Amino acid sequence: MSGTMMLWSGFAAAGAAIWLCILVLPWQPWRVRERLEPETADEVGEIGLDDVTVLIPARDEAAVIGDTLEALGHQGRGLRVILVDDRSSDGTAEVARRAAAESLPLAVCAGTPLAEGWTGKLWALEQGRRHVETPLILLLDADITLRPGMVRALLARRAESGAALVSVMASLRMQKGWERLLLPAFIFFFRLLYPFHLANKPNRWVAAAAGGCVLMEASALDRIGGFGAIRGALIDDCALARAVKDAGFRTWIGVTSGAASHRAYPTLGAVWQMVARTAYTQLRYSPALLLLCTLLMALSFWAPIAGLAGPPAAQIAAAAGLLVMAVCYLPTLLYYRLSPAWALALPLIGTLYLAMTWHSAMRDWGGRRSEWKGRVYGRE
Repeated sequence: MSGTMMLWSGFAAAGAAIWLCILVLPWQPWRVRERLEPETADEVGEIGLDDVTVLIPARDEAAVIGDTLEALGHQGRGLRVILVDDRSSDGTAEVARRAAAESLPLAVCAGTPLAEGWTGKLWALEQGRRHVETPLILLLDADITLRPGMVRALLARRAESGAALVSVMASLRMQKGWERLLLPAFIFFFRLLYPFHLANKPNRWVAAAAGGCVLMEASALDRIGGFGAIRGALIDDCALARAVKDAGFRTWIGVTSGAASHRAYPTLGAVWQMVARTAYTQLRYSPALLLLCTLLMALSFWAPIAGLAGPPAAQIAAAAGLLVMAVCYLPTLLYYRLSPAWALALPLIGTLYLAMTWHSAMRDWGGRRSEWKGRVYGRE
């Protein structure tokens, strides 16, 4: 076998080896095991939720906040809601008041100008936290609706697991072509980066949370110093989980069909902006980690495709790599009731995510670390 053929075969074998390692890892990050589904609807009506305050930061969310509040009205008796109107320009507060009306006790807190050193969401949450009087806080994004019984399920998981922070990754909207192509993989890659099985262990090695829906003990939040402990974090959910674990508490994270985001990402540009906002942050703004990430993704996604055009040994390795790749991705597709055929597009999906990561890095090198809701966060 010539040197070129050996190199080609080795390249394809390396890609297959990466996916095989992911498949056989003891904590099996590709499986969808950590789940939390809501109680049945007929068990919800008389449930008292007096110990829980829902805290919602909202900036220009008039289009979605009505559905979110309407869904909260079906969770049970006594649930309190504080909405922090983060200087919206679209009448978010007025829409919220109309949506809550008589069905839900809603307090609207007018947000003050962004304090120095804070990100917008965390500054809004900190302002709302000062008005919470219950022992439990449910942090909920303005675009997420909860099925009846979801709050009760969160409470039950907290009691069962002994965790001070319980979070679920809301189902993203997967209706349009780009959403179906890219958003299941967003969740898949997140679980590879932050294996839920390890994050749910009491040790501090891995800490993860899904910021759209987080139930936590107010005392634990007080213990870490409130949201001020992570005031500048762009990936605030995982930063919060890290702070909670470092303070000696347990956390739990899983997926659910009981919480759903109705924020649309109908175009490639919309998904690109969402991912690029924090992709380089995930790599700790490290050029070395960016290059390592590029190498690993090239081996994972490009080597199997390139190997199909190589010598027989490379073709065998490439076919094995593509097969194991599909096997790893399949549970995510099935959980979200999507066609298994989308697994064939994973090399393309990985390439697009790598491009988004490089765009995120180049934006950071240009002095614009992140941008969201009209706010630009520059390099320190």
